[in-house]
Amino acid sequence: MNIIMVSSECAPVSKVGGLADVVDGLGRELQNRGHTVSVILPKYDCMEAAEIIGLEVEMPDLWVPCYTQPIRCTIHKGIVHDLTCYFVDPQSDQKFFSRGVFYGQKDDAERFAFFNRAVLEFIFKADLKPDVIHCHDWQTGLIPVLLADVYSKLGMQNIRVCYTLHNIKHQGTAAPKALEMIGLNPKEYMRKDRLMDDSKPDYINLMKGGIIYSDSTNTVSPQYAWEIKNTDEGYGLEKILNDKDFKYQGILNGIDYDTWNPEKDTFISKKYGINTISDKEHNKQALREKLMISQDNKPIIAAVGRLDPQKGVHLIKHTLFYALENNCQFVLLGSSPDKEISEYFWHLKYYLNDNPNCHLEIGYDDALAHLIYAGADMIVVPSLFEPCGLTQLISMKYGTVPIVRKTGGLSDTVFDANSKEGKRQNGFMFNDFTYAGIEEALVRATGLWYKNPEAFKAIMINAMQCDYSWNYPSESYIKLYRTAMES
Repeated sequence: MNIIMVSSECAPVSKVGGLADVVDGLGRELQNRGHTVSVILPKYDCMEAAEIIGLEVEMPDLWVPCYTQPIRCTIHKGIVHDLTCYFVDPQSDQKFFSRGVFYGQKDDAERFAFFNRAVLEFIFKADLKPDVIHCHDWQTGLIPVLLADVYSKLGMQNIRVCYTLHNIKHQGTAAPKALEMIGLNPKEYMRKDRLMDDSKPDYINLMKGGIIYSDSTNTVSPQYAWEIKNTDEGYGLEKILNDKDFKYQGILNGIDYDTWNPEKDTFISKKYGINTISDKEHNKQALREKLMISQDNKPIIAAVGRLDPQKGVHLIKHTLFYALENNCQFVLLGSSPDKEISEYFWHLKYYLNDNPNCHLEIGYDDALAHLIYAGADMIVVPSLFEPCGLTQLISMKYGTVPIVRKTGGLSDTVFDANSKEGKRQNGFMFNDFTYAGIEEALVRATGLWYKNPEAFKAIMINAMQCDYSWNYPSESYIKLYRTAMES
């Protein structure tokens, strides 16, 4: 198959969250299985251009419709992690992707609407002939609409579109002018069975458009697929997901075991595997040395990732103080786009600066992340909701036991130590999004670490034996593509 992925992110060249890792990991796995895969991305001025090999101009003059005056784009081509990537670079006064940021602009909907039109114009003019266009999240939600109503009439009617929802909370609601901008008549789409937002009838919803117009829709774990269809975690899109249930499913994300693997990891102090799990202790010592915390016989509890309400930031804070009060150590690596949350954790960092049992690193450091996964004993992922979650998948590969809330992809991948899952027991789980909820799991996890080290080690080994690579998910996506092509 000839597969084109369209996304606003792809690791490592443009990465904000897990979406970037999915596009990179899935794309390379599909390519390894013999399919032709390319990725089309915006050419941000803030992307990691050094990660692109052989960047060159592929098409210097691509004129893309925009209101009554087309905008000239330059299409660049390069290799990122062995994947062929095309970069859309608009030459316009609007500077759509030359603002020093990926997201967070008042005209995000217009920026990505233009990107969608440019993508299809490039595919058409370059005669790329994909079998499938795989679109990701709201930023690409207008591609199925444009393909159905514009480009199918230009000879692209045999192309199928698969649409993946990575986080349904962010839907791309916008004023209808985003449609007018790229040559679509807003009056034709301001209907409940098309793009009209169900809760804001004066607005369009780009994610809703992607769901309705795509040939297949999926999200990134089976449990999350059920939750957003059957509970208010669908943020208003529950009805449309139920209406389109015949083409909707959940496919669990994978992770890249070439990057996240203690047997290969060049960032850690000493490589190890299941048969050399005792060498994990060297990384624990190295982590303590790097972060200047005391070398004591205590478990290290870690938190890695974005600090925002979805991730249970108040429960992360509670874990910190639980650790300090219960003969444990705590390490955090994370940052927050929310000013109030960021300031609070900076305050905590200064307040606890001299405490020998904790360290808070505000920001992101890839090398440190690897060492934390290798050196910590446990990691907390207390999310309010979690489409899939990569943190728990990575931590398990490193034998770092996850403590997670029972939601979304966390409940698809973590099996509680007290469950009847036997050798699948690979972590600790709690239900209630409360201090009492997470503390119950913390008590069980730290209690087992102290009272029954062999039982704790068995959970570590169970976790390391899990296969959450892209092997199985890629098979599901290939089946999804083939089903769409047969429709």
